[in-house]
Amino acid sequence: MTEQILSLVARAIEARLPLLDERHETAVRLFNGFLEGYPQLVVELFGETAVLYNYADEPSELNDLLAAVQTLLRGQFPWLQAILLKTRNGAEEEKRGILLWGSQLTTKIWEHGVRYALDLTMNQDASFYLDTRNVRRWALDHLAGKEVLNTFAYTGSLGVAAQAAGASRVLQTDLNKRFLNVAKTSYTLNGFPIDKKLFQAGDFWRHMSQMKRASERFDCVFLDPPFFSQTVAGTVDLNQGMARLVNKIRPLVKHNGRIIAINNALFVSGADYLAELETLCADGYVEIEQFIPVPEDCTGYPHTQMTPPISDPAPFNHSTKIALLKIHHKSD
Repeated sequence: MTEQILSLVARAIEARLPLLDERHETAVRLFNGFLEGYPQLVVELFGETAVLYNYADEPSELNDLLAAVQTLLRGQFPWLQAILLKTRNGAEEEKRGILLWGSQLTTKIWEHGVRYALDLTMNQDASFYLDTRNVRRWALDHLAGKEVLNTFAYTGSLGVAAQAAGASRVLQTDLNKRFLNVAKTSYTLNGFPIDKKLFQAGDFWRHMSQMKRASERFDCVFLDPPFFSQTVAGTVDLNQGMARLVNKIRPLVKHNGRIIAINNALFVSGADYLAELETLCADGYVEIEQFIPVPEDCTGYPHTQMTPPISDPAPFNHSTKIALLKIHHKSD
């Protein structure tokens, strides 16, 4: 069984080789087991660090495979400096990551000419979402001179891309100040000035209400919430829909401004998400402008995809369903 799975991983890696750079500064998903034949394993590359994610119910079942994957990676990429293992069903430290080999974890990567800071063991994920790469590309291409709000910013990569585009103002908001500190490090890496007033930690529901009362308006708002989150002020549950979240930020968007609405709930089908968005459009003040696809290294390639998704994402191409909404107002 180990050899069979290892061959799937090797084939997936081969498909991604054209994405790698000579300076080993890029970030790529090398193997998406959920769609490429073995849901217990995901492999990502961040610069010179490989990150293995063990999703097995009984983590020790993957010990032989993980050892074989390490050997494969070190043979394929002799320039690797470290291999990190994150175990979803392990202890808290194991969820954040245990160093399997090497010593020097990557602390920054390069994407579309922009540098992004990483803290690979800060959380269960790698502190940087590969599936929103095309959103960052869109930001670079469209947000020069714009006022931008990044809600649920996490480590701020979408806002960093907006800043790199030459946005006139980028406000980064998240519940966790520690996450926003990573965004500040990204600013420093790129030589962007840091205005502490533009990095605001606080509850989404209260924060958006405060900004509405202050008559804040933005040309573009990023809405990339966790699939579930609960505070005293409100609950985010993407399995129950995103309409409430979109409606919460609509008053903050200028006439003909945009919302990038991202639903990453595995159990919400593309058809259901589209139907919810179309309901929002019924009054004529919200318009679906386009879908932004998830990159192929995250979805798998036609010749490497083997496992159907939990829910059909069509008309989106992945369970991370990204819609660009255009907002209209009566009074503007």
